Amino acid sequence: MSNVPQQTSNATELAEAEPSVGELVTAALDDISTLVKHELELAKAELTFSVKNGGLAAGLFGAAAFLLLMGVIMLSVAVAYLIHLTGLDLAWCFLIVWGAYTALAALLAVIGWTRVKFVRPPKRAIEQAKETKTALVSRG
Repeated sequence: MSNVPQQTSNATELAEAEPSVGELVTAALDDISTLVKHELELAKAELTFSVKNGGLAAGLFGAAAFLLLMGVIMLSVAVAYLIHLTGLDLAWCFLIVWGAYTALAALLAVIGWTRVKFVRPPKRAIEQAKETKTALVSRG
């Protein structure tokens, strides 16, 4: 009979050593919460770094575009003066350069307009989204 109390005390010790299901679930939820929190902090840090670099890149592209615009203006003046060397009045030279730019702009607009006609909605992606929605709704 002396064995029976030992088994009872061993069972009590085991029960005290092993956590309950509720404690395990609580610990798992805490771990998941901590993991999600750290993942969000990492994503936020990466996005902050990317946004800063993206903003800097956009600013540099803007400055480059502005300088290119200034270059086009200077080139236009140079072309007008080059035409003036033929003996044509300077006003007509600038009008010729303006006409060339206007003709080029019109040509680009016509080409752009014809390309717009080829724009279509993404039919396969829409169909896939509808199929996914139907599959999810039918399971639920």
